[in-house]
Amino acid sequence: MKLGPDEPLAGPWQELTPIDFAASVQAAAGSPAGRPRLIAVDGRSGSGKSTLAGRLRELTPGSAVVHTDDVAWWHSRFGWAPLMISGVLDPLHAGLGVRFRPPAWEQRGREGFIEVPAGCSAVFVEGVGASRRELLPLLDAAIWVQSDFAEAERRGILRDVDRDGLDPGTAKREWDEWMAEEIPFLRADRPWERAGFVVRGTGDGTPGTLTTSKRA
Repeated sequence: MKLGPDEPLAGPWQELTPIDFAASVQAAAGSPAGRPRLIAVDGRSGSGKSTLAGRLRELTPGSAVVHTDDVAWWHSRFGWAPLMISGVLDPLHAGLGVRFRPPAWEQRGREGFIEVPAGCSAVFVEGVGASRRELLPLLDAAIWVQSDFAEAERRGILRDVDRDGLDPGTAKREWDEWMAEEIPFLRADRPWERAGFVVRGTGDGTPGTLTTSKRA
């Protein structure tokens, strides 16, 4: 596996069923009083973060997922931490539900809200930078999804073609523009060093299991 700039290979690895991994993450997050567990699912673009967060939500009754991309939408690729804190994490820490409409949604006419009902058991915050330094004091656990750099690019471009209807050339250009900000952001923030768990998002593994590494 060829990793992105500055990122070390995790290990030792073990294979766990998704159910066992979800239980380990919940145990590591503890039992905060009066509020949900707050768990970051971080990793490079195209690594498999959204898939993992969705699977963890399915295996964690009463949980929800918040996507950093929704907070960042037409605001800033990586300058969204204050919005995430004030609009999502602070209310959850207070035991409240979330009904947050970021400023750009109003300005650009995007309908709806980022919503998390009160009383959730856990909230998975998913996206590049979900466990960034500014958010760490408000999180109970962090997962880093490690991926092969080239495979993540291939999957990410294919996703954008399928999801957004882009032609491959446009998708590649937009990917490169994103990488021009993502790579220096991750090199400076180094979220893999703070993750309690690392999950292999690309590469071979036994079907039906997750290849994981737990940090001390």
